Amino acid sequence: MASSKSAASKSGKKKTHSKFKVGQHVVYPAHGVGHVTGIEQEVIAGFDIEVYVVAFEQDKMTLRVPTAKAGTSGMRPLSNENVLKDSFTTLKGRARIKRTMWSRRAQEYEAKINSGDLILVSEVVRDLHRGETQPEQSYSERQLYECALDRLVREVAAIKKVNRGVALDEVLETLTKARTRQAAKAAKAAESENDNAEGSDEAAA
Repeated sequence: MASSKSAASKSGKKKTHSKFKVGQHVVYPAHGVGHVTGIEQEVIAGFDIEVYVVAFEQDKMTLRVPTAKAGTSGMRPLSNENVLKDSFTTLKGRARIKRTMWSRRAQEYEAKINSGDLILVSEVVRDLHRGETQPEQSYSERQLYECALDRLVREVAAIKKVNRGVALDEVLETLTKARTRQAAKAAKAAESENDNAEGSDEAAA
């Protein structure tokens, strides 16, 4: 009888961890956007464990995450509108490439992608994006870029409730416009610098 009460108490305690609802989109750091398809009870090593059943359609896989450990696993709800806005502001910024070996940078990019943080993922997309006039990416750069872009686009699509194609177009358009503005600004600055140099030469003559 006592064990029955204990089991009921444990079961009741587990249910308090269910902060995500069935049908809700969530972000899991290592896999990106998925959605909760169920909340089930499983017996693991003799213990009654409540788990979220999370489906990742893009990877054609299903993950079972104990509800009690969802927070420590990094699983989170979709970003809010403010974070989404900051994400696009990040995309519009100038790429920040560290002067370190590619292997070290690649590790940093991978860590950002797997952090589950939308802003950090946006930084990877911004830094690895290449415009038409820029050198092509290496194979490893391309892999990281496409992974980060996919993570970003899927969350943008889920937040805005649009399909992946629409979200992808918006992200790429934002990047392209930002690069065009930056290139025009750099060209104008270079032209101004040349004019000043010519003026100095004429004055010296």
